Amino acid sequence: MSATEDRLRDLMVRGQDGDEAAYLQFLRESSPLLRGFLRKRLVRLPDEVEDLVQETLIAVHNQRHTYDAGQPLTAWLHAIVRYKLVDMFRRRARTDAYNEPLDDSIDLLSGSDDAAAEARRDVGKLLATLPDRQRLPIVHVKLEGLTVVETAQRTGMSESAVKIGIHRGMKALAAAIRKSGTGP
Repeated sequence: MSATEDRLRDLMVRGQDGDEAAYLQFLRESSPLLRGFLRKRLVRLPDEVEDLVQETLIAVHNQRHTYDAGQPLTAWLHAIVRYKLVDMFRRRARTDAYNEPLDDSIDLLSGSDDAAAEARRDVGKLLATLPDRQRLPIVHVKLEGLTVVETAQRTGMSESAVKIGIHRGMKALAAAIRKSGTGP
């Protein structure tokens, strides 16, 4: 373990034990690490970095009871910040879809939807080969943009089962594509 890892872990554990000063120091020392992590991933969205740092720190605070002192702290922190990053991208995708500017130079009538329709049919055929416990989570989360929680409620599956279904289904789809020779 690195000195930073050891120091942050010590501060967090002391904070979990009620040492407010140690916990505040943990938050202060974590902020630059989170900021650096996000800046590398949001080069084109620098205005989002500070908001995500704050959202992540709030999530860390709310989930601090879940940290297991026997596990690496930075891995736990990175998991939280990655979820916040994905949430931000999902939010942006939903709002950007309604705010896409139309370029005057685009000829709206020049293209055809044949390729998109064919791709949808191909994806539909591939998805149809999966069992419901894999297909439904992929459709709801990956294609419709629902959250894991919303998908669990809609399908009656547990959140863990939804995540596992997505993972296994995506692996099965990748294998099917490789087998058919149409993928990378």
